[in-house]
Amino acid sequence: MNNFTKKKAIWLSVAFVLWIGSTAAVFGQPVYTRPTNPTPSPKPLLQSDGGQASNANPAPSLSTPLVTKTGSSAAVSLRKTSFPVLADVEIPGYSGILVEDINGNVVIEDNSNFAFNPASNVKIATAYAVLKTFGPNYRFPTNVWTDGQIDQITGTLYGNLFVSGRDPMFNLEHGVNITHELNRLGIQKVEGDLVVTDNFTMSYNTSAQRAGSTLLTAMDSAKRSVAANRAWQNYLINSRKSDVVRTVPSVSVSGGIYVQSLPSNARLLFSHESAPMREIIKVTLCYSNNFLSERLGDMLGGAYAVARIVQQNAQVQPAEFYLQTASGLGINRVTPRAMMSLLRVLQKELAKNKMTFADIMPVAGIDKGTLEGRFDTDFSRGSVVGKTGTLGNTDGGVSTLAGEMQTNKGKLLFVIFNQRGNVARFRSFQNSLVSLIQGQLGGAAPMIYTEIPLDTRLANTRITYPNTHAKTDE
Repeated sequence: MNNFTKKKAIWLSVAFVLWIGSTAAVFGQPVYTRPTNPTPSPKPLLQSDGGQASNANPAPSLSTPLVTKTGSSAAVSLRKTSFPVLADVEIPGYSGILVEDINGNVVIEDNSNFAFNPASNVKIATAYAVLKTFGPNYRFPTNVWTDGQIDQITGTLYGNLFVSGRDPMFNLEHGVNITHELNRLGIQKVEGDLVVTDNFTMSYNTSAQRAGSTLLTAMDSAKRSVAANRAWQNYLINSRKSDVVRTVPSVSVSGGIYVQSLPSNARLLFSHESAPMREIIKVTLCYSNNFLSERLGDMLGGAYAVARIVQQNAQVQPAEFYLQTASGLGINRVTPRAMMSLLRVLQKELAKNKMTFADIMPVAGIDKGTLEGRFDTDFSRGSVVGKTGTLGNTDGGVSTLAGEMQTNKGKLLFVIFNQRGNVARFRSFQNSLVSLIQGQLGGAAPMIYTEIPLDTRLANTRITYPNTHAKTDE
């Protein structure tokens, strides 16, 4: 056979393969191409918005092959989809996508076994681990103690006032609320010091000394800031106590502010209990608050403990779910496939407590926060509940979105990880892809959801007393 004949045979063979591939795509069947010379995925960049990489425990790098899409010379992943219109969607950046129906049937899958930076999608893992460990109704106690005696005639506590607790949501209004309860006990003045334990936080400040100083000024009406007065008034409105509490709470402290352990002779006066964990998680995920997420992770032992809980319960390998932080800052690597497994175990955990994703994640176009201005048109509002993730500089720019979407033909779970590109473009792509998928299933449909303002959720605090644990009435 001469060279011309050989070349002609080769070109005919290539043309036949391309024809087969294009015919399959027309009839809506996914096209599978076996890689002949797989190219290993590039190692994840170790740049971090939250600190330098740790050489002792480096982030893993998955080795998943890239394949060449039929008819293209570009190296892209092998895409699987049940809808022809999704087969040729241009996906920006270095991205991984996995969308499934409730039964696990794939709607679209692209690079689902690559490890990406999930950014604040890590907070989904932290939320799951905390719910799994403490339950949705757990409340953080902030305990108020004394080693002295109360003189009811003069309204004076002769002795020191001690405050202990690690409530990450303890804020100005809660400091005033403690003051109000001290007034109810007959205390107007403390002849002694205000002492806080070393784990005490207030107004998102992890320095116990500074947090104690903030509490000291919040307690005394003569020193109380405008912000504290405003927070207290908002709390009264949101807790529906504005018609009951008619006096201005105030307690003055003659001594200073110190950080030390509780003495053996301290006795508990009462406890201020935070809003239930489910409400704290809802606010944390709606606003994607890094401080709160890190403090919640600390309750379990940090990011490593959060990852272990997910790995064991979602049955994912450490190489597919690696966390350095509980908030999404720093070096974190998760595959879309592992995130999908997490969504499913989280969904089951919520169902056990008669809850849904909407009870802890922002509902797009309705809840305040990161999804407030997305999917907010008349036909899409309330049809998406999920968690965003954004890192402007790390890994060349990261934007992620994962959660649940509602269509007229049922619900879908989705994970979209976009990396190495413009964040605004990534968000636009995510919005378009979700809407396109919803369009293939009869359009977007709103979820059954009644909005409760986040401030109202957080105002659901209470005061309890030793041995009774009964809520005090105003």
